[in-house]
Amino acid sequence: MNAIVTSSRLDLSRSLDMPRPLPFFAALFVGAATALHAAQPPDRAANPVLYADVPDMAMIRVSDRYYMSSTTMHLSPGLPIMKSKDLVNWEIVSYAYDVLDDVDDLNLANGRSTYGRGSWASSLRHHNGTFYVTTFAQTTGKTYIYTTRDIETGPWQVKSFRPMLHDHSLFFDDDGRVYMLYGAGNLRLVELKQDLSGLKEGGFHEVVITNAHAVVTTGAGLPAEGSQLLKVDGKYYLFNICWPRGGMRTVVVHRADKLAGPWEGRLGLQDQGVAQGSIIDTPQGGWWAYLFRDSGAVGRIPYLLPVKWESGWPVLGVEGKVPGTVDLAPSRGLIPGIVASDEFDRKPGERSLPLVWQWNHNPDHTLWSLTSRPGFLRLTTGRVDPHFLAARNTLTQRTIGPECSGTTAVDVTGLRDGDFAGLALLQRQYGLVGVKSEGGTNFVVMVSAQSNSPAEVDRVPLSQPAVFLRADCDFRNRTDKARFSYSLDGKAWTPIGSELRMSYSIPHFMGYRYGLFHYATRAPGGHADFDFFRISDKLASRD
Repeated sequence: MNAIVTSSRLDLSRSLDMPRPLPFFAALFVGAATALHAAQPPDRAANPVLYADVPDMAMIRVSDRYYMSSTTMHLSPGLPIMKSKDLVNWEIVSYAYDVLDDVDDLNLANGRSTYGRGSWASSLRHHNGTFYVTTFAQTTGKTYIYTTRDIETGPWQVKSFRPMLHDHSLFFDDDGRVYMLYGAGNLRLVELKQDLSGLKEGGFHEVVITNAHAVVTTGAGLPAEGSQLLKVDGKYYLFNICWPRGGMRTVVVHRADKLAGPWEGRLGLQDQGVAQGSIIDTPQGGWWAYLFRDSGAVGRIPYLLPVKWESGWPVLGVEGKVPGTVDLAPSRGLIPGIVASDEFDRKPGERSLPLVWQWNHNPDHTLWSLTSRPGFLRLTTGRVDPHFLAARNTLTQRTIGPECSGTTAVDVTGLRDGDFAGLALLQRQYGLVGVKSEGGTNFVVMVSAQSNSPAEVDRVPLSQPAVFLRADCDFRNRTDKARFSYSLDGKAWTPIGSELRMSYSIPHFMGYRYGLFHYATRAPGGHADFDFFRISDKLASRD
């Protein structure tokens, strides 16, 4: 694989201004990475079906297509929409919004941020030819409803209102009335205006289930929340998650003949902490449960379980357990549907950034470019920032399990004194490797925030204009370790700094993400040019 990795416009054996090689090697790298993931697929899909941070899933089926929304919190664009034909292999096809709102917290402005907040659990619906995806945000205190006639290409329209309805589930009833069921512990049903612009004055607004977790436990560390509401054969079914003290994340199921109740509930699933989600049917009449599991530093990852119906109740799993494999098509891997390599070459009409990319908070679009130097991502600083987590315009995508490797090459000739640019693993306890410019000298530097306080662990002088950077992640059995390396020629790699013990933190509430970053600590106006980003589902040491 080394011969593929080294194919780069930053050929350090010659001038950076020389003609660049044909894109054959770029295509070869992506194809090789995908082929590695797809080699010798099993006959059945294996759990987890997506070994990546895709939490709080909501799902619908329209004809023979499945669509899924998920949580991406402080990232922009947000509220991703994914598509699948088989419930296993997914690709990102859209985002409901480019920017959730224009406020300091989302803009990383004036010392504010919205890590761990932003938009949370969503609800996804298709009704009378229109798609609806909804969310809520602690950052703004609002509930948001996005609509489109074309879920894959948009455009999306938005309406927002107060109050913020926590973990709500949008529901269109057969009589034409529209509701949201929301809350934690005590679950409340509220009627919306017909135009979905807010709560209906004089409409239904009552608690319909008190202590919804009580059918499982009287001592809930996490009360019932994460509502997903659906109707099957004339009955209403509600799925929630709770977390008994000293226990594990647990699925709770309620059913009723009327939305207002009375509701009866029971334990839905309690195994391996796989919980939160709902069920969905197939065109052939089968049923599946889609749930997720906390899986350490990689994030919250989706599982699929078979569902059968007994006495009007959905029964999840196989004898109450989460199966290791399921009778569905095998996975073809997460590259390029969920994550992907990018050579930063664009043909006319192509998106500026593929949908796998999201910015950390709202970007400043005046300070990044793919045209200032064609074939490169240029990040320019527009202000001074004190540290990495305060920096704007960090471009991210997910890490994936059970292991992965991310590589980039960056030309640092445009850095100004005090600038820092490179490759990060973004979370509260982040790690990064990059080039820092100080007093006319550049250094390759590794920084670790494993202790929650960022510290420079290692530095090496850099005497050439560009460098290759790599971050390897091992999530197997929740090992959650990462190592950083650099290379002067893309062939010989040198580890730098210490091992990063990655840790999922609630203040960020998100799995680790790769990030391309550049920020100024002394004066704005410098730029860094990233030649490519390449991701593999193998550790580089195994390639």
